[in-house]
Parts: sequence; structure tokens; C-alpha cells
Amino acid sequence: MTDTIDILAAAWRLKNVIRHTPLIRNAHLSQRYGCHVWLKREDLQVVRSYKLRGAYNMMSQLPPHALANGVVCASAGNHAQGFAWSCNRLGIKGVVFMPVITPRQKVLQTEMFGNGSIDIKLVGDTFDDCAAAAKTFTAEHQMTFVPPFDHPDIIEGQGTVAVEVLEELPTVDYLFVPVGGGGLSAGMGVFFKENSPNTRIVGVEPLGAPSMQAALAAGKPVMLDSIDRFVDGAAVKRIGDLTFEIGREVIDAVHLVPEGRICKTILDLYNKDAIVVEPAGALSIAALEDFKDEIAGKNVVCVVSGSNNDIDRLPEIKERALQYEGLKHYFLIRFAQRPGALKEFVTHVLGPTDDIKRFEYMQKNNKETGPALIGIEVLHPNDYQTLRAKMQQYNIDFMEINADDTLFGYLV
Repeated sequence: MTDTIDILAAAWRLKNVIRHTPLIRNAHLSQRYGCHVWLKREDLQVVRSYKLRGAYNMMSQLPPHALANGVVCASAGNHAQGFAWSCNRLGIKGVVFMPVITPRQKVLQTEMFGNGSIDIKLVGDTFDDCAAAAKTFTAEHQMTFVPPFDHPDIIEGQGTVAVEVLEELPTVDYLFVPVGGGGLSAGMGVFFKENSPNTRIVGVEPLGAPSMQAALAAGKPVMLDSIDRFVDGAAVKRIGDLTFEIGREVIDAVHLVPEGRICKTILDLYNKDAIVVEPAGALSIAALEDFKDEIAGKNVVCVVSGSNNDIDRLPEIKERALQYEGLKHYFLIRFAQRPGALKEFVTHVLGPTDDIKRFEYMQKNNKETGPALIGIEVLHPNDYQTLRAKMQQYNIDFMEINADDTLFGYLV
């Protein structure tokens, strides 16, 4: 299965094209986990993610007639930007399909990297709709489709990250690599198994999009019914066919990380190291907490896969991080219809460090006020139990909604 994957040849093609990104020992993570944590900073790549490697490697090998006809991709993020940059560099006509809901910032970034070499078509409300339209367009115009991960040339290109890691750090005990469609983990896994077979390779997926784990359980790629799209760079409903076959040979373990911890990791990296990453870029680091006993004293490499994060997402990232840490809680509260009920809640139920971050009455009808939606932030996780006990003591009629995904999604 891996015989056709020549990562050293891809590294040769890319050596004067991509940026050889730094491998940096992170002091605070190393101290926290009692080991040597090295970050492979693909967030510092030319297009701020590793995706350029695979796109350019495939496109640079296309025959002349394919180059003349042009290329197509479907992506709302990093693959589109790597594709656009490659079109500009190679002088190829490219068409990028993006969902209509793609943030304007990502559209503008893709246009910038394409520098006049690409056209962007906004089609469909979901990525699946967009991808289907892209493939139809490709066939109708006899162009070449450049997939985001499931192709030998793409896997080769992504695997060149591993070449750079082992050039700088020949002894790696643990490699943590994010898994979305599986191109990066498959490519890096192939090279590590050939050149550093004692390295334990851990593929990391978001808890809400476990496509590789589901495929391993089923023995083949399966389509997930639904996924949490928050970690957009790694949230795919179905792992690739080729990336799955290679991945199950070279990845030693697949580990899931909750989205809330990923958000906390994003904030920690920014506050402690001034490193700005996207959710998928924090995936590998967020997994370390679950391996702290295993990795003690070891050389550990985490791939920081990208930094294309929309600043408009920051409030959601903070919100998810606080909820994961047990510091933010939402309730529906039906206050007694008597004077002083709200004042009593604030005075006697809330603790001295509890803070109301949201208060909104739900209008029941024109004559009657319904329950209040209240968001409360506590200083320490244990304060929540005290708050809850006080609400019961004062006979507050309340419903917790943090754990109810459907209700939470509608109201918060």
C-alpha cells in the first residue's frame, strides 16, 4: 500500500518552494509534562498551514495537457489557500469551490494567495454540496480535481513534514499528529515507520468528528451521520479510502480530544507563548494531558498544523473553554412572581465571586414573562456545586442546559 508513496522525492520537489518550518522546544509544555515537547510549527508555513505541501506536490507533477486544461478544488479553508498559492506559482488556471457560508476572510485569503490565477465559486450550504458541484464542474470542463487528502501525491507532500522533523531531531519517542481526512498522519506515519520505527505515532481527532476511529471500528471508512464542525480543519464525515488503508498500518493509536479542551489549549498557547493557532492546530497539543504519565522524560513532537483562525470565532472559543473547565454554566430559571425574587437570588444564592454574564427573560406571550436564561461564571469549578446547592436551598425553579446539546444550541 505504501510502495507508491515516495516522500523523499516529494521533499526534493518542494525544497525550494515551501518554507522549512521550525521545530521548537516549548518550555512551558515541557515543564508541565516533565518531558521535552517540540512543536513543529506548520502554522508558520507560507500559507499558514501544511496543506500547501500536498497541493503543490500533486500539481507540479501533472502532465502538460492537464496543466493546460486547469485544476479544481473544493475547500473552505487551508486546502483552498495552498491550492491557490500553487496555481499562482505554477501559472495554472484554477477554480476553487467554496460553500456559500464560507467567512469572507477565508475567501479574501484564498483570492490573495491565488493572485489572479484562480476563480472562486460559492456553491451550496455545506461542504458536501460544494464538493459535489466541484466534481461535476471538473468532469464537464475536462479539468483535474485536486483532492484535499485522498491521493498518493497529496499524502507524499504532507509527509514531507516528517522529513524535516527527523532531520532536526533524530530521536523522537512520541509523535502527535492531527487527523482530519488523514493525509498528514498517513504521510508522516509512512516516513516515521521507515526511518524511526520506535516512535509511537498517535493520531488525534476531535471528539465530535471521529472519522478515523469509526473507520477502525468498522474495518473500513464509514460516513458519520453528523459531526461537530467546530474544529473545521479536522472535521470530516468520512476518512479517505487510501488514507485509511495507510493510516491503520502506520498509526499506533487514535485518540479523541473534546472540543472544549482544544479551545483551552488555543487560549493557553496565545496567553503563554503568543502563538496563534486554529482549532485543528491545537489538536495534537490538547492530547498531551491524557498521555502525561507515558510521555514523562521523553522526546515528544506535536504538529501545529495551521493558524488560519477567524478572529470572529474568539468569543466562541472562550465560551467553549470556560464550559470545559467547569467555569461557565447556563440555566433556565422560573422566578417566583413576587416582589424581591430576583433580588433574593442575587443577594443570597450567588456566591461572592459568581458573576452573571448573561440575563435574558424569555417572553412567553404578551401578558406573561417566561423563564429567564441566565449564564453564570464561577471562579473555581467547585463553586458550581455550592451555587447549585444554594438554588435548591432557596427553592429556585431551575433547569441546567449545558448538557442538553439541542436546547443549548437553540438558546445559547
